[in-house]
Amino acid sequence: MKKINAAIVGTGFIGPAHLEALRRIPTIEVTSLVEVNQELADQKAALLGIENAYTFEAMLKDERIDVVHICTPNFLHFRQAKAVLEAGKHVVCEKPLAVKIDEAEELVRLAAQKGLVNAVHFNLRYYPMVRQMKTMRERGELGEVYAVMGSYLQDWLFLQTDYNWRLEPDKSGDSRAIADIGSHLLDITEYVTGLKITEVLADFSTVHKTRLKPLKDIETYSGKMLSMDDYQEVPINTEDHATVLLRFDNGSKGSITVSQVNAGRKNRLNIEIAGSKSNFEFNSERPNELWIGKRETANSQLMKDPALVHPEASALVSFPGGHNEGFPDTSKQMFKEVYAAIREGKQPEKANFPTFADGLRELIIGERIIESNKKQAWVKI
Repeated sequence: MKKINAAIVGTGFIGPAHLEALRRIPTIEVTSLVEVNQELADQKAALLGIENAYTFEAMLKDERIDVVHICTPNFLHFRQAKAVLEAGKHVVCEKPLAVKIDEAEELVRLAAQKGLVNAVHFNLRYYPMVRQMKTMRERGELGEVYAVMGSYLQDWLFLQTDYNWRLEPDKSGDSRAIADIGSHLLDITEYVTGLKITEVLADFSTVHKTRLKPLKDIETYSGKMLSMDDYQEVPINTEDHATVLLRFDNGSKGSITVSQVNAGRKNRLNIEIAGSKSNFEFNSERPNELWIGKRETANSQLMKDPALVHPEASALVSFPGGHNEGFPDTSKQMFKEVYAAIREGKQPEKANFPTFADGLRELIIGERIIESNKKQAWVKI
């Protein structure tokens, strides 16, 4: 089988994560790496064992590249995704798809016009137990959805000295916690329940009104330590913490809490869905477990096992029961579905993977949440 050639743009935290996942799929070859200048591209390509090192414009001209993964800061996504589509290449873009709704709408139209495969990296859909919840709901095992309670908690911005480009609105957009991790939780909420969020009421808080920005480069999750002389104090205008009330199109209600300043919570997405027949709970720090609550019979805990979950979920399982799979596996499983479409040469009419349209949807919800926080009032989606 002919291999599909891929390029990765950006080498922060998530670019190498894409690379690692792609290298676990035999029919894909990551041939090219892109950085802001040739010197950095050469360094990173050598470090990661990639054959070709390019600047962005040079990569676009390489006709051997079939698909491009955009793993750069948020403000670059629109410009780069548009250029890749215009060059006739398929696109996998990190979220958010863009920082403005009209930009995301343009990308959705352009991708459809070009007939190219397009995906947004909402990879957390691809935990097998998330797919299991969705399938159980579709089979009637949850019943009518009564309520949804979710949270996504991290602590990587807990300290005033914690700093990253995501704290700068000109690079990340007007929202941080909601746009960065809340978008994953909101995507999973609609994906699993099959419901649409119709109204939101949001309240944001910024714990650190100022932060100490390092005067030297420091990479996300790198653990590098600087002295106090290496910092400058800067104002912070995006949220560390957010709480959002939700209304759904079936009349049910929900709430989510998102925080990047909860000490000890490293990357904890938790969602609990209350239905008329059962209650489901999933926690991403225990991704191989699904808690199923009952009223009149015993509760149960379903462990990830391809022999026990529904076929739709077992399709995302690569190892037998008892062999844990986690965050890196979600990208691998998503890319398997995306690249099956790329091999066909076109976007499926009803893609199972998250598309540019899904990216636009999350951007719209996020914008309405920002608006609600500013108005301190309910806002319709």
